[in-house]
Amino acid sequence: MAGGWANDGAVQEQIDSSIEDAIQRARSQLPRGESLSHCEECAAAIPEARRNAIPGVHLCVACQIAHDKEQARFSGYNRRGSKDSQLR
Repeated sequence: MAGGWANDGAVQEQIDSSIEDAIQRARSQLPRGESLSHCEECAAAIPEARRNAIPGVHLCVACQIAHDKEQARFSGYNRRGSKDSQLR
């Protein structure tokens, strides 16, 4: 049941659209091109198995974990869901 001027299924369409946007954003951040043999952050060797598994990889596992943690801190998503966090 839709309310006001919204069509039936409008909420689901909005959810689907949000998911598609998130998927596109994630795909745009995937590495591309030639993998590096050494990490661009710490110069450690990147194992061949990692280079084959992730085409275009530029970071070793340790640096990638640190990078991912840093990105998670500033994701822009309100995962707590409290009113206080929504007001910031």
